[in-house]
Amino acid sequence: MESLRWWYVAAWGAAAVLSALAFTEGIPVSRAVVASAASVLLATVWTVFGHRAVCSLYPGVAVVAAVIVLSGVSAGFASSMATLQCIAFPIVWIVLDRKRDAIVANAVLALSVGIGLYFDNGPSATSLGVAATIEGLSLAFSLGLGLWITNIAQLGVERGRLLDELRAAQDELSVLNRDAGAFAERERLAREIHDTIAQDLTGLVLTAQRGLRELRSGNPTAAENQLEVLEENARNALAETRALVASGAAVGVETGGLATALGRLGERFQRETGITVQVVADESAVLDRDGEVVLLRCAQEALANVRKHSAAASTILTLAAREHEISLSIADDGHGFDPGASSTGFGLEGMRERLAFVRGALTVTAAPGGGTTLIASVPTSWTVTA
Repeated sequence: MESLRWWYVAAWGAAAVLSALAFTEGIPVSRAVVASAASVLLATVWTVFGHRAVCSLYPGVAVVAAVIVLSGVSAGFASSMATLQCIAFPIVWIVLDRKRDAIVANAVLALSVGIGLYFDNGPSATSLGVAATIEGLSLAFSLGLGLWITNIAQLGVERGRLLDELRAAQDELSVLNRDAGAFAERERLAREIHDTIAQDLTGLVLTAQRGLRELRSGNPTAAENQLEVLEENARNALAETRALVASGAAVGVETGGLATALGRLGERFQRETGITVQVVADESAVLDRDGEVVLLRCAQEALANVRKHSAAASTILTLAAREHEISLSIADDGHGFDPGASSTGFGLEGMRERLAFVRGALTVTAAPGGGTTLIASVPTSWTVTA
């Protein structure tokens, strides 16, 4: 295990240095040999079984037990070998995961080395005091440093876990945002297609039908006029489609502003349907691009409803600048409808959604047989809603 390599080196280095000191300590050679052998065996056990001890419980307990016994034996034959505990204490902390087990093992290790010192220096009150003092300080230092490092390690593990959870949450949020963005884009495309291409195609169908009727009735001039209208509307539909594909601005708003776009829309609608359209536009009614697009789309949808449902003979589009808002009114003289009745259509709901985007509102006034008036209003100062 790469992270334990330097601990192996430290164990062998400590064994070599302390063995050399044991032979210069002035003790019998036999005692120095036993003390050195114990330290070398400790380094060997740690090197051979250390990586297994870190990975599982029972090898860990066996290694810690061997370290405790060998540390006490080496100190018992040469008091200088007590320094070996500077390697033994960290080994205990590395091998044992639970704090309680490590604390108990540290205490047992200190007791083992203390007993070794006591017998090596000769049983006496002085020897007992010296051993108790040395091992008490060693144990206190080991526990303080070990608990501090363990807490830091646990904090690191907890922080790593929290970071993993944060990354997972960010990934999940990214997926949700992407899905929400895709859904919003689908909704936007659905509204654009409904308000532009679908209405254009409906106008093309109606214009073609009128042209065919004129041709069958033997009126080629009227049929030719309808074909011209059909060509113009097809070009407009193509332009709307290209603008939608390119995600550009709505066609017809940029050139001349909203008032001009409404005039073109009314003229085109009148040519397609024969319904009289009057456009009354206040030139001072100016909005930013998004607000103008919303009102233009509302006008397109309202006129489409007039064509499909109202059986009206005329309609009036009124663009007015009021205090803090611009309003667009579309009124027809058709047979009206009941606003409270349930509807499966997309038109009115689509208008409300568009207006909500620019903090606008839609008011519907209608009654069976009494015509219909729609008023779409947009504040002159607005921000995009979340």
